[in-house]
Amino acid sequence: MVVRLRLQRFGRTHAPFYRMVAANARTPRDGKFLEIVGTYNPLANKEGMKEIRIKEDRLKYWLAVGAQPSNRVGWILGKFGILPPLPHHYNPQKMKAKKDEEKDK
Repeated sequence: MVVRLRLQRFGRTHAPFYRMVAANARTPRDGKFLEIVGTYNPLANKEGMKEIRIKEDRLKYWLAVGAQPSNRVGWILGKFGILPPLPHHYNPQKMKAKKDEEKDK
């Protein structure tokens, strides 16, 4: 069984709130999960801060037993300094097309 750390969406329209969960990779996004590892609120509060709460001991446990963070969870954990930041991937063909487009102007 492959375990993934991923986000489960809650909240309402235009006001998302996410749970960070450890779940089987084959279950649906909002389906069954093994454990809630934390929460993430992407909307800034009055001070302009985005709220993230993580049970670090449980997160480290799931990473130690081989759970793979999803792209977004990896980005969030890197942004808040819990994991090393993910490298940026640039598509060289897209970059070349952009340069050619700028030359034509």
